[in-house]
Amino acid sequence: MSGNSFGTLYCVTSFGESHGPAYGGVVDGCPPGLELKNEDIQKELDRRKPGSSRHVTQRRESDTVEILSGIYEGRTTGTAIGFLIRNEDQRPKDYSAIAEKFRPGHADYTYWQKYGIRDPRGGGRASARETVIRVAAGAIAKKWLAERYGVVVRGYLSQLGPQKIAFKDWQSVNENPFFWPDAAAVSQLEKFMDALRESGDSCGARVNVVAEKVPVGWGEPVYGRLDADIAAAMMSINAVKGVEIGAGFASVTQKGSEHGDEMAPKGFLSNNNGGVLGGISTGQDVTVSIALKPTSSIRLPRRTIDVQGRPATVETTGRHDPCVGIRATPIAEAMLACVLMDHALRHRAQCGEVTPPTKIG
Repeated sequence: MSGNSFGTLYCVTSFGESHGPAYGGVVDGCPPGLELKNEDIQKELDRRKPGSSRHVTQRRESDTVEILSGIYEGRTTGTAIGFLIRNEDQRPKDYSAIAEKFRPGHADYTYWQKYGIRDPRGGGRASARETVIRVAAGAIAKKWLAERYGVVVRGYLSQLGPQKIAFKDWQSVNENPFFWPDAAAVSQLEKFMDALRESGDSCGARVNVVAEKVPVGWGEPVYGRLDADIAAAMMSINAVKGVEIGAGFASVTQKGSEHGDEMAPKGFLSNNNGGVLGGISTGQDVTVSIALKPTSSIRLPRRTIDVQGRPATVETTGRHDPCVGIRATPIAEAMLACVLMDHALRHRAQCGEVTPPTKIG
């Protein structure tokens, strides 16, 4: 199966299925000399892992990373970094009742049509559990970006179903299971999720990600635009159905006098373009927002067909996130970090000696 790698110079490849023995990844292109420990990756995996609260799937996985190659005496060697994350709590029997049916909203039907075979155990390769590899690769990219350029990548949940909130502070984000930027509103979210879980239904979410201190100049027009690569990376995340850079769709109702980011000697006066102009970073914060659809695996009966094309009804039991967006923040951060590191390396390779005469800010 092709399509298991992304990136040009910072290249990430993954393998594995939801209820197979393990997920594995290879990161190729990380420069040598980066101090890297298991703990650097593990802390990010712990933010994403299941079973962290009653509001997400109760699948119990430690998501312990095993680094297999590319590290010597605690530093990267410049060769491929191979790692493994073993599955510890597989329950393939949970899917025996739906092995002959296609779940609405899932990849069951499309995988069946494309390959003539599918793994029904938690969606197999289509499972969102594959994102453990992205988060691990993103942890490496985050550390390199921070040490080399001072870039900080972080995100938060900005909407949970109909529940919206304005950003309050970063401190609250990692202190609650929702990655919600307002500690005072967490109890309201818990009540909403308890009722949703009891109803057997699901909801969507919105996640915002910000990369601060991104240098000016990253991105390769016209077909390697920074924003285009970010959008593709975000759309590759399971359940993502929309991506906005900067003002995004709000720019439809803006006027040119409002949307165009004016400049002054001290810097830009706004950031409606999300830190990217002409596919190249401006030196401002890179801002991205993603929309995640409601979880397709729900207990409520849904109409479908079976593998013989006959009408059927399916109810999905087992352990599922009533909102996949709750654990999506670390994943979105990881994908943004991977794209930024890839473009940092690409820029350094082609334009590392360029010293423009004019800079602002």
